[in-house]
Amino acid sequence: MQSEAATATGNARKLDMKLEVVVIPVSDVDRAKQFYARLGWRLDVDIAKDDQFRAVHFTPPGSQCSVLFGTGVTTEEPGSVQGLHLIVSDVDAARAELVERGIDVSEVFHDVGGVFHHAGDVGRVNGPHPARGSYGSFASFSDPDGNGWVFQEVTTRLPGRVDARGTIFTSSIELADALRRAAAAHGEHEKLIGQTDKNWPDWYAEYIVREQAGTPLPA
Repeated sequence: MQSEAATATGNARKLDMKLEVVVIPVSDVDRAKQFYARLGWRLDVDIAKDDQFRAVHFTPPGSQCSVLFGTGVTTEEPGSVQGLHLIVSDVDAARAELVERGIDVSEVFHDVGGVFHHAGDVGRVNGPHPARGSYGSFASFSDPDGNGWVFQEVTTRLPGRVDARGTIFTSSIELADALRRAAAAHGEHEKLIGQTDKNWPDWYAEYIVREQAGTPLPA
């Protein structure tokens, strides 16, 4: 308990531990390579030492974590990895992009319990989260071996999920979406104060920082 409490407050932190690579098992490396290239992901590495070893490395757009597959890189059964989550700011747009690329993607869904989805197809309800709550809307697809991927829409992080001392965007698209949400909220702010807010850049900045950190938003 002392260790957990210390970690929660950051007192026990000695070094960063960054999840950067997830290994997925595939039966046909070239087929898998074609599929992940079709998603629009960046090919980083394709190294073959001999017939017994090959490593292929792809990174999704805006992600700091990559996937690795190949020959001799895992003993898991092809297709056995499920629930790999891709966090997106707009699940409808993410789904539409893959459909346009010819990928079979499920319809957008939310869980019957209103929170994180159950395993497989259990408890799926068609359509996004009724209140479009952050973390609550999903869409799924699989690679040719059946390894399962899920889009999860996240617009506002839970408190403590992001270090409030740093605001980071991994792509211009993610930043643009944050600016759109700030603009919409600022419009409501101007209605409340009954006048044009000349300090809107400061308000936008504060809104974006607080939203990402999961702290109370400005009124």
